[in-house]
Amino acid sequence: MSIKTILWTAVGLAVVGTAGLCAFAHQSEIAAVSRPDPGSFDKALVERGRVLANFGDCTACHTRPDGQAFAGNFALKTPFGTIYTTNLTPDTETGIGTWSKEAFRRAMKDGVDRKGNHLYPAFPYDHFTKVKEADVDAIYAYLMTQPPVKEATKANEFPFPLNIRATLSVWKALFLDKTPIATDPSKDAQWNDGKYLVEGLGHCGACHTPRNFMGAETKPTYGGGFAEGWFAPPLNKDNLSQMPWTQNELVTYLMDGWHPKHGMAAGPMTPVVDALQKQNEIDVYAIGAYVATLRNGEKAIDEAAARTAALKLDWGHPDAPPVPKDFAEGAKIFQARCAQCHHSTAGVGSGTVPLALQTSLHAPVPDTAAHVIWSGIKPPTGALGRSMPPLGQQMTEAEMVAVVKFLRARYTNKPAWSGVEKAVKEARQASPIAP
Repeated sequence: MSIKTILWTAVGLAVVGTAGLCAFAHQSEIAAVSRPDPGSFDKALVERGRVLANFGDCTACHTRPDGQAFAGNFALKTPFGTIYTTNLTPDTETGIGTWSKEAFRRAMKDGVDRKGNHLYPAFPYDHFTKVKEADVDAIYAYLMTQPPVKEATKANEFPFPLNIRATLSVWKALFLDKTPIATDPSKDAQWNDGKYLVEGLGHCGACHTPRNFMGAETKPTYGGGFAEGWFAPPLNKDNLSQMPWTQNELVTYLMDGWHPKHGMAAGPMTPVVDALQKQNEIDVYAIGAYVATLRNGEKAIDEAAARTAALKLDWGHPDAPPVPKDFAEGAKIFQARCAQCHHSTAGVGSGTVPLALQTSLHAPVPDTAAHVIWSGIKPPTGALGRSMPPLGQQMTEAEMVAVVKFLRARYTNKPAWSGVEKAVKEARQASPIAP
């Protein structure tokens, strides 16, 4: 988002919410408490909290690279600026050790911290507000039994006036829906359990739903969005899958991060998979049951025909089409850097998914493809032994652009991407040193 758009956003907030700011800009402070004794919490409640915190993927956002768990300072980049996530350990000076259960509930359900400051919705309280109070209390119990870590949170990097938290009261008035998740009596218990996890703690829509110019989720729900510069594909009927999914395949993918028909999780999806890998399979099957119905109305896929067509496009296949002249440079670089793994016989024994079946190449934007080439793919815990090395550092920026354009032209029947140069530049800037 450009500075111009940000400024217009700020103007809009000011015009719409002047009166609201006066009334709701700051909430009352909740009194500090002494740090609760970890031994005072029921062990079963703490374990329930651990499970729920994993579904909320709290560790991923509240742990910086090489930092201690839940100590915060993960740099979360948004279109409006960079947020440094807060310290969730029970340290009494820099964490939440002085927070009461009521203060924690308010943060989770209203997006307001103990001192009364509004929280930015990068913390997905628009989903957490739908979580049952008893489950919020369980997460509180779990966090309060973790080792305290003294680590002060860095200041967020937002331009004026977005750095003024009072503007968030207007955002909430416009977009924060606190309606509880309703049980659908026409569906079974598994589906309803999955809905509760996906819509609440799982906050899947936070990445997989588009956002408007004010950063709020908009229609179509689960129609695709962005997370940390990566494109999160649609989960609805407009999904980009080139192969049909079964519930079992989705559960395998969510827990292991890999499936031979669908490839491997990458980017911001990796820590999600790592968290789900620790969960009870029954709960993940519930997620799979609900997500499967989000795809109702999708176009039927002939699996055998799709795989046959994809294999014929693979590099080195005798029936592969010739490379168009406009993409000869990209093909040359692909031959030198990529073809060793991505050719017609590479998948035998290795499970390499044909490139024509990769969702990232069928996406409406080149962002994920650029990120994958530059940074490679670090496998989730459940897919160790499978990876893709970072290749972008072996290429110039122009060479990366040529490869991305070639991949789109060779392995899909979609129109050429626009903005490839910008996507490549941003991918390189976002991860100057690949993992």
